[in-house]
Amino acid sequence: MTQPLQLGPYAVQPPVVLAPMAGITNAPFRTLCRGFSGGQGLFVSEMITSRALVERNEKTMRLVHFDAGESPRSIQLYGVDPATVGKAVRMIVDEDLADHVDLNFGCPVPKVTRRGGGSALPYKRPLLRAILREAVTGAAGMPVTMKMRKGIDDDHLTYLDAGRIAVEEGVTAIALHGRTAAQHYSGTADWDAIARLKEAVPEIPVLGNGDIWSADDALRMVAHTGCDGVVVGRGCLGRPWLFGDLVSAFAGSPDAGDADGTGDGAAGGRAYARPTLREVADTMVRHARLLGEWLEDEAHGVIDFRKHVAWYTKGFSVGSDLRRRLAVSSSLAELADLLGELDLDQPWPAAGADGPRGRTSGRDRVVLPDGWLRDPYDCAGLGADAELDTSGG
Repeated sequence: MTQPLQLGPYAVQPPVVLAPMAGITNAPFRTLCRGFSGGQGLFVSEMITSRALVERNEKTMRLVHFDAGESPRSIQLYGVDPATVGKAVRMIVDEDLADHVDLNFGCPVPKVTRRGGGSALPYKRPLLRAILREAVTGAAGMPVTMKMRKGIDDDHLTYLDAGRIAVEEGVTAIALHGRTAAQHYSGTADWDAIARLKEAVPEIPVLGNGDIWSADDALRMVAHTGCDGVVVGRGCLGRPWLFGDLVSAFAGSPDAGDADGTGDGAAGGRAYARPTLREVADTMVRHARLLGEWLEDEAHGVIDFRKHVAWYTKGFSVGSDLRRRLAVSSSLAELADLLGELDLDQPWPAAGADGPRGRTSGRDRVVLPDGWLRDPYDCAGLGADAELDTSGG
């Protein structure tokens, strides 16, 4: 049995966190993941921009909705202007919108980094410090954590400096994705960097992120790095039941896991979730239904669900034509009927469905504001006008 992740008054056990993912980790998806985990773990909202929250953008206010069973309620907040971030955190506290705030310093997408945000921001040490100070002060005791990458690229690594600044400014915990912004999601995550950060900031918990495709990967990361918990992102795309596996693995259950690392799920009598296509199809329909209820429009819910089809059906024998029709379905009845055309007795395809999923691309360069890399201590030219005005990444 591992130690719980302590976030202020909240003991998260197992120490497993659903990574914020744009367009993915909305309330319906969190409901699914939480259901498979028996309510254990921490499930974070998709990215909320501080400006959009302060301005009460309609889409943003929908994104900060939490189901009654979610506790602690966790919001990931993005911002580049300390004053705006501070206002957003105070609003969260004053209006009881959440119980925990995670600050985004890891997003590598161009629309974020070109404004000096996300994974670009920790390069500007004084700006990072100012944002963390405003957030922690505004939180008035509510736990504030941060998620970051190693740096902009291999020549501009920031994670160790950022970790020390976080400790000095009262951040509760840090999550590190073991890639640079330039890597985006390509290559292999650097778990050794997670170990180095853990050694550098022993005062607070460090969580590891990157290349956790199974519950055994999570256990191996903890053993390799000494980290205090894990953050799971792309590994759960189309596999919300992964969180049930993680609960069993961290509990040391003798009937869950893969001690020899072969991926066959057999070592030590361990047996993780291996749903048949029928069980996967039932989850797909439920996911689409929850989206429709959340959006208050069935058709919009099914349309929003389309992006999930390829992830759920990965490795199964579906056929290109039926896969295409599933990806353009527009009602629950149509989705269910199309799924009914499949051989639903297909067993879990193991190697065909386990392993990497989601984006795997890198980038030739990171899009940054003009002159961003000239001086890590020059923060002139950034302010409220650099804030994004919409949420969701």
